[in-house]
Amino acid sequence: MRTFDQDPVDAPPAGFTFARTGAGSMGRWLVRTLPAGEKALVQADDDPTRDRYPIAVADGPVLRDLELSVRCKSLAGKVDQACGLVFRYRDENNYYVTRANALEGNVRLYSVKGGYRQQLASWSGDVAAGRWHELRAEAQGDHLAVFWNGQKVIDARDTTFPEAGRVGLWTKADSVTAFDDLAVAPAGQPAGGVP
Repeated sequence: MRTFDQDPVDAPPAGFTFARTGAGSMGRWLVRTLPAGEKALVQADDDPTRDRYPIAVADGPVLRDLELSVRCKSLAGKVDQACGLVFRYRDENNYYVTRANALEGNVRLYSVKGGYRQQLASWSGDVAAGRWHELRAEAQGDHLAVFWNGQKVIDARDTTFPEAGRVGLWTKADSVTAFDDLAVAPAGQPAGGVP
């Protein structure tokens, strides 16, 4: 599990590559100490460009069938307050993403192909800003599932990206979001750390 506790404050964490889908600024991913004293990775750039999707991609592992989870907290955003997980990532324009949005009160699953999002499934419920939540994705073959605070909220099938890819974190527009406890493992195995 990657906790960011050992990473220098106000600097990007080691072991990640940073990218962006869409327009606007690239995003600014920095390890920060939050008011409660815990350290977390924060996407701190509040550029309000609506079709801007900053991504922090872990350099490894590369997996097809996986269990991926993160704790996230929406800190600010007027256009969006999004917390997302990317998986089977090929490049900044081709991947799966599941994201929770505190302004909309929903969790959604998308494929992003050629830079364009296609919604696969959606769930509406309690997605509150300013507090920690757990977002988890599972992928096995064409079966994709999403869990929010331990409850399965999306169960879908899709064949857009059948191959293995990298995993990462995602936000949208002016979302300032904190991420912690990023964990990934091959499907059916105990969750391991992201290097």
